[in-house]
Amino acid sequence: MYSCEAAAREFKIPCVIFTTTSATSYVSRCVLNKLNTEKFFSDIEDPEMQEKVVENLYPLRYKHLLPTGLGPLEPLLELRKEIVNKRTASAIIVNTSSCLEDSCLSWMLQELKIRVCPLGPLHITASAPSSLLKQDMSCIEWLNKQKARSVIYVSMGSLADMETKEVLEMAWGLANSSQPFLWVIQSSSIIESFPDELSKMVSERGYIVNWAPQIEVLAHPSVGGFWSHCGWNSTLESIAEGVPMICMPLQGEQKLNAAYIESVWSVGIPLEGEVEREHVERAVKRLIVDEEGACMRERALVLKEKVKASVRDGGSSHNALDELIKYLETD
Repeated sequence: MYSCEAAAREFKIPCVIFTTTSATSYVSRCVLNKLNTEKFFSDIEDPEMQEKVVENLYPLRYKHLLPTGLGPLEPLLELRKEIVNKRTASAIIVNTSSCLEDSCLSWMLQELKIRVCPLGPLHITASAPSSLLKQDMSCIEWLNKQKARSVIYVSMGSLADMETKEVLEMAWGLANSSQPFLWVIQSSSIIESFPDELSKMVSERGYIVNWAPQIEVLAHPSVGGFWSHCGWNSTLESIAEGVPMICMPLQGEQKLNAAYIESVWSVGIPLEGEVEREHVERAVKRLIVDEEGACMRERALVLKEKVKASVRDGGSSHNALDELIKYLETD
């Protein structure tokens, strides 16, 4: 919303950027903006170049700089230039915690030469839902009847557009895993396309809603894992409740978020390539049933405590907010 900066400049008041993405996503856009794009798009065709880590910014690889699934390239690159243009801003607020993305926050501070304020996760401090869609609270009653850490919660976000074939493979895989599942599906026509045998299995083992109260669901003791598209809000909400993930990123920054979940925090299992029921079944069992999933849950709970501590009095996010307020009061 660049008009805000113009208004702030005209009235000579401080301007602060607020970015809702991860710090790493913001950094990836900055890095791409500094490159010779023509040379980069030529070099990136080399698989070796794609896997190369951007200097001192693991797990950010050059392939992560590529915009994917977000429309025509040229206007998108122009938009990204605008996004990373700090203009007259004197600070930037990032919805993250220093315990999650310390290296990229340090990079931003060094490169942008303005105050960097990691105040997140904001859904904890602001107590506001990240979606305006109507939530179906009946799923909480269903969760109350399930065993502890037995349920896989499945939600691909409010903007995901998946083919019927993929959804069918997901349904078969979930049903064949023999684990209870809570599944957010916004299209009733897809559910109606399920064959009778599958519909019966789904009704016996699962619960489908149009939209779920996600934070309450992730905090529920019966939920043992979250199958997600790895949007940043969902990622933070899952971490804040100590819930490990099955990662199926679809577009944009989601692939970069998944890289952190899998490779840096080690609290997620990748589900890559074409969606197939056998792979779905195996991923669910790995996360909910196997020892591998139990270890991920332990790591996720440790990460949860670090994130929760960051927003308490004396924590890094709490301190960053105090410092920002003092700065704005004296500017």
